[in-house]
Amino acid sequence: MKPSISFASLSSRRITTTLSPYLFTFIVFVFLLSILHENSVSCFLRQTLNRLQPEASEADNKQTILIETDIKKQVKLPYAIGEPHGDEDHQECDVFSGKWVYDESNRPLYEEPECPYIPSQLTCQKEGRPDKGYQHWRWQPHGCSLPSFNASFMLEKLRGKRMLFIGDSLNRGQFTSMVCLLQKVIPAHAKSMRTVSDSLTVFTAKDYNVTIEFYWAPFLLESNSDNAIIHRFPDRLVRKDSIDKHGQHWKGADVLVFNTYIWWCTGLKFKLLQGSFQDEEKLTEELKTEDAYRVAMKSLVKWVEKNTNPEKNRVMFTSMSPIHEKSREWGGEPNENCLNQTTPIEDPEYWGLGSRKKVMEVVKQEFSKSKVPITLLNITQLSEYRKDAHITIYKKQWDPLTKEQIANPTSYADCVHWCLPGLQDTWNELLYTKLFYPYK
Repeated sequence: MKPSISFASLSSRRITTTLSPYLFTFIVFVFLLSILHENSVSCFLRQTLNRLQPEASEADNKQTILIETDIKKQVKLPYAIGEPHGDEDHQECDVFSGKWVYDESNRPLYEEPECPYIPSQLTCQKEGRPDKGYQHWRWQPHGCSLPSFNASFMLEKLRGKRMLFIGDSLNRGQFTSMVCLLQKVIPAHAKSMRTVSDSLTVFTAKDYNVTIEFYWAPFLLESNSDNAIIHRFPDRLVRKDSIDKHGQHWKGADVLVFNTYIWWCTGLKFKLLQGSFQDEEKLTEELKTEDAYRVAMKSLVKWVEKNTNPEKNRVMFTSMSPIHEKSREWGGEPNENCLNQTTPIEDPEYWGLGSRKKVMEVVKQEFSKSKVPITLLNITQLSEYRKDAHITIYKKQWDPLTKEQIANPTSYADCVHWCLPGLQDTWNELLYTKLFYPYK
């Protein structure tokens, strides 16, 4: 922190040390005359003093400019620890660029049985996964380290606040991971999880008056997949410019964490509804995936600008979560996928075909236009390496498996979602870093 500077006191000190006794007597004499001739004599006095210390005045002016420049730079984000960087030449560490390090000492951050809130779709160990190596990988950024996740610190910083995850089942997984990371320091009587509606689930830390919430909205816009239970339709339909349908439930949240991606990947042109779902004759428009996705991102930016305040709210967006359905993408055997994968991809340049760089570009382009800061949690590349971290066949199967599926487990392996504990805990370590330590 720079010490505060009083230019008046600084000038008076300089005058006292610069003026001789004879000059001081002269100034007193002039002052007495100023009583009789205030305007002309006071002007003469100011001119005399300026001639006596021209260098000091110039230095003070330069200091004033520097301080004003620093004030403009130092825009403090809510919940941020430390001060913004004032040096334009300072290069922040890119926490999203790094490598995976095997660490049995510090991973996992919690054990699966310790968190009662993990749904049976994500409890890979309980459902019979034989290996645990996927739990022991730690993300190590190049040139810096992530701050250690401190659950008590986070709960205290969020005291009296509402943190809301909004999106699809992948964001639900990140929400669940966050709950697991926080709940371990909360006594059993002081925490609860409840389903408020089909779309909204709320975890409450009672002693802190903190809620961590998840709202189901796989497209963010209104769609025919908005029912959190019955939402699998082959012909997905999203209504254009309809974000307020869900957005009315997001207002008032202090920290918002959005995601949407996997539901847009139909492999076909995407349909946007022009009118209402109640219209008998539905008018639709077919667009390329990235163009339809851009419509949603524009709507999100508008909603954020209208409904959030950078001085009170933090808005984050988790980037695209990759899939690993084709092992040939990383040099594996044909007709295989993420099943039985036990180690990350080691090629640092690897970028899977399923990640769609065009969609990533849409996010960056539209967020750059936002008048309100939106922090991008760029988990895509670091997650691309983790072909070993998916739930594959180790989850509760809601529909009976066919004989053909049982004979060929690869055919029903889930290479989209992630085991907990595991990769999504790292996503939340990055969220924690960007929420509280964005200036590191």
